[in-house]
Amino acid sequence: MDNTRRNFLGTAAIGALAISTAAQAAEPVGYAAGNDKGKPGEGGAAYDSKQLPPGAKVAYHNPEDVGAMPEFHYSMDATAPKVTSGGWAKEATVHHFPIAKGIASVHMFLDPGASRELHWHAIAAEWAFVIDGQCQTVVVTPEGTSEINNYKPGDLWFFPKGHGHSIQTIGDKPCHFLLQFDNGAFSEHGTFSITDWVNVTPKEMLGMDFGLPADAFDAFPKGETYIQSGPVIPVSDAMDSPWPKEITHKFRLLTDSRAVREFDGGSFRVATVDEWPISKDFSGGIMTIKPGQMRKMHWNPNANENQYYLKGKGQVALFGSGGRGKVAEFNPGDVCYIPQGFGHAIKNIGTDDLVIIQTWDAGKLEEIDLTTWIQKSPKYLVSNNFPGVPDATLGKLRS
Repeated sequence: MDNTRRNFLGTAAIGALAISTAAQAAEPVGYAAGNDKGKPGEGGAAYDSKQLPPGAKVAYHNPEDVGAMPEFHYSMDATAPKVTSGGWAKEATVHHFPIAKGIASVHMFLDPGASRELHWHAIAAEWAFVIDGQCQTVVVTPEGTSEINNYKPGDLWFFPKGHGHSIQTIGDKPCHFLLQFDNGAFSEHGTFSITDWVNVTPKEMLGMDFGLPADAFDAFPKGETYIQSGPVIPVSDAMDSPWPKEITHKFRLLTDSRAVREFDGGSFRVATVDEWPISKDFSGGIMTIKPGQMRKMHWNPNANENQYYLKGKGQVALFGSGGRGKVAEFNPGDVCYIPQGFGHAIKNIGTDDLVIIQTWDAGKLEEIDLTTWIQKSPKYLVSNNFPGVPDATLGKLRS
């Protein structure tokens, strides 16, 4: 294990967060690779266990014991889009981005008047953040209820797994949004679309189902339209009839006061199942970090985290246990994936605000900050964890 990785944990633990991969820390005193390994059988067994002479001051970790640190950066918007008559879509799934086992991402762009046809997802729920423009969704539930909602930038929608839905641009401006799915294997190429279904079903069966002659289906599309162009729908003509209100699929993230969670160095708006009861499978929102500031070191004990970079330049330091640490930089259009339980921090290294759409594949958002943990631990425990660190420094850690 090289010096950068070995010292990442120590530096992280005292809150300094060594961002520069070029900086080399001094090798721990008394360190020698493998000198914390005893001989087979030493120390006894069960009740007959015995104290051993002191070993290395700093434990040696062979990364091969845990596995290589995974790549957690993916330039989704630099990939080739799937283009149809009414817009395009780009995606990041576990097939392109192996670390992303829990969450798949899609950036979708609809031209004015275009619609993402009626469809459903068999293996994943859908969470969305509207980036720009306006659109309308229609969703039907297994109970036979339906809901129509209109969306503006910053609004969210959530569709449970298997619920039928569609998306259509309203107004004369394109609309695009980030979609998140709680299954990394999900792909936009694998959605269940109605034109695709009609195309592969015998016409006689279609005729029986809809009460039409079989040849009436000769005029239907020969394949999946996916995103279909169409006439512009003025916003004033777009229906807006949510039902029932108490289980609405829509959340106004930028205007709902329940979403606000401020932190030093920036702002955060998030909707969890507590604020938005239908969103049982996802928490998500938007974080802004000021230049030179950071979201402090923390981990999520109950969920994977996905980050989509909207604006600015960010740097993420990821801690993966076993002496493994990795640092990567992110630009607009990039995706960052943090596996459940991995320690991480996000820093704004640009001159503009850093704006990130973040999601977690759990209705409850759970976070633990490293500083909080240290502050709530006894002074003698913190001192024992960091031998040789001056008391004055330890005191500042706990202040």
